[in-house]
Amino acid sequence: MERKEKIFEFIKDKEYIPMKLKEIAQILQVPKKEIKELKKILDELENEYKIRKNRKNKYILMDEKYVEGVYQANLKKFGFVKISDGINEIYISQKNRNSALNGDTVLVKILDTKKGEKEEGRIVRIIKRDVKRVVGTFKNSRNFGFVIPDDKKIGTDIFISKKNFGGARENQKVVVNITKYPENGKNAEGKIVEVIGNINEAGVDMMCLIKEYNLPYEFPSFVMEEADEIKEEIEKKDIPNRIDLRDKVIFTIDGEDAKDLDDAVMVEKLENGNYKLGVYIADVSYYVKENSNLDKEALLRGTSIYMLDRVIPMLPKKLSNGICSLNEGKDRFVLAVEMEIDKNGKVVGSEIFKAVINVCRRMTYTNVSKILDKSDDKILKEYNKYVNNFETMQELAKILEDRRQKSGSLDLDIPESKIILDDNGKAIDVKKYELNFANTIIEQFMITANETVAEKFFWLEAPFVYRVHEVPDMEKITELNKFLYNFGYKIKGNKDNIHPKEFANILEQLKGKQEEAVVSTLILRTLKVARYENENKGHFGIASKYYCHFTSPIRRYPDLFIHRVISKYLENSYNMTEDFKDNYRKLSKDVAEQSSKRETIAKKVERDSIDIKKAEFMQDKIGNVYEGIISNVTNFGIFVELENTVEGLIRFENLDENEYFIYDDEHKYLIGEKTRKIYRMGDKLTIQVIEANKVTKQISFAKYNN
Repeated sequence: MERKEKIFEFIKDKEYIPMKLKEIAQILQVPKKEIKELKKILDELENEYKIRKNRKNKYILMDEKYVEGVYQANLKKFGFVKISDGINEIYISQKNRNSALNGDTVLVKILDTKKGEKEEGRIVRIIKRDVKRVVGTFKNSRNFGFVIPDDKKIGTDIFISKKNFGGARENQKVVVNITKYPENGKNAEGKIVEVIGNINEAGVDMMCLIKEYNLPYEFPSFVMEEADEIKEEIEKKDIPNRIDLRDKVIFTIDGEDAKDLDDAVMVEKLENGNYKLGVYIADVSYYVKENSNLDKEALLRGTSIYMLDRVIPMLPKKLSNGICSLNEGKDRFVLAVEMEIDKNGKVVGSEIFKAVINVCRRMTYTNVSKILDKSDDKILKEYNKYVNNFETMQELAKILEDRRQKSGSLDLDIPESKIILDDNGKAIDVKKYELNFANTIIEQFMITANETVAEKFFWLEAPFVYRVHEVPDMEKITELNKFLYNFGYKIKGNKDNIHPKEFANILEQLKGKQEEAVVSTLILRTLKVARYENENKGHFGIASKYYCHFTSPIRRYPDLFIHRVISKYLENSYNMTEDFKDNYRKLSKDVAEQSSKRETIAKKVERDSIDIKKAEFMQDKIGNVYEGIISNVTNFGIFVELENTVEGLIRFENLDENEYFIYDDEHKYLIGEKTRKIYRMGDKLTIQVIEANKVTKQISFAKYNN
């Protein structure tokens, strides 16, 4: 492989002049006996459309008409190829997709035509197939069968010969290995390797997701064996190597259902009027040793995945819910960050060290909120001795929140969904997830700790993993401004100077208004996706120059990795060798890339699990009438979101069957050709539920006319 790359680099060189095989062999000093191997490599480069021969049989670089990229299918049969620069997309019509499936790496010939502003192309070669197994619904046609994939972007049903049924019955959910890919208009072929069950059986919907994304549902035995060797209590001999804070009043504050408690906090008022904020994070790296089986498995998973009725954890329960979890009344090892914060919310001093703590009370957001608003006498009485502690936390959190708002941190008020399940995992209610100031307390404290750690290790020039959120593209801001114009707002700035405060000011002006949620959603779509990198590039969304993820090492691998780096620095009094730095810089790049990939998958799974359960909840609501708000307008219909966060699509024929609608891309609204009726985001609309399908994860509405 290395030799092939060197030959390709040679031909790409600006000084290269077209040569025949023997001339290349002569220049590169290839021995006579290896010329056949050279010819083979040149043939491979030709087959990959990287080079070609001219009329004189001399090798030249392929012109820029051919590019490599990843095909992304659209439900309407066309698609786009995202090329390697990560920015440009090439439009691929249905006739030019050449049997490519969603996710395939392909070679595209750029055509002379365009689709809108995008270049158009034709897929000439499938370089690498991405889809190897598919989850879907089995349909039996006696002598043969076929599987309809759950992922509609796959774009082909899969033919199953009778010998490959694998015991599957009509309408069962199955896993299929693809044995032959589609070509010449024929369907893909496959073999059923697992029957999951009927879609309406308890847990089958979530298991389908697990199989679809090939998630590591169980830990390998050698990982579990390693976990079993870890003691359930801390090593007493290591306590003298740490600062003992077991007499301090330290709390965990989490949701009622949380079991992996990796952060604890303490706040004290100092004599000079400043605050001392202590953030204590489970010292997971003490137990998960570098290159151990536990460590390799954690990196492979990258993150814990939360799927409503289950968790696919990054670490085995013995660690995540046991020795690493900061459980009430238990001695636990932590990595501590203690900060002195002035009355303006500025961190004026900080210290990072290893400690041992013992959490005095395990608190919930709900109970802390009741203490602060004094709404529950029973709770106030139970926690009477700690009321001052929580009031001091509230005081400091408000100061930190005000400072962030002034600096331009974005407060996107996009309600999260809370899905209530019965004992069988069926959705019985969907509502907005109610946040209170107790959530804000923990959010502000964790952000402050993350910033403090990131800034310290940035200036140490340490190998690190940062949480990066870059400035949005100017093109997207221009698109957003087209919509904001309808409400009299505008994001000001240019490609060299866009400040988060511009977005924050608009969000502040929209507080409490009908269009607040819609604009928040649009701003979220305008922003880039946050990711992990080994270089600090700041965090636009929270207006931070330095940011990392330090506070959740039980469930996120980047946090665990930087804990390991911090521990090394602490153990060596910050005197690190260049060899260590070089080695860990390479590691940090790999960790950042793997963690970003796994996070992307985790978010898709979590989003899909919510969409499945929302559709399930709405299945017995067909015919019901609700009032909602138009959350998105497209060239194929409008999306309407209900008060409970359920969103459905109204296609044009269900908006008004006697009307033809024109989509105005400039102003982002629909207008009726005859009635001139306008539908825009933020408008209220009464709808009727007409379909809910948990397999496709889709809900359909119709406009309701009294």
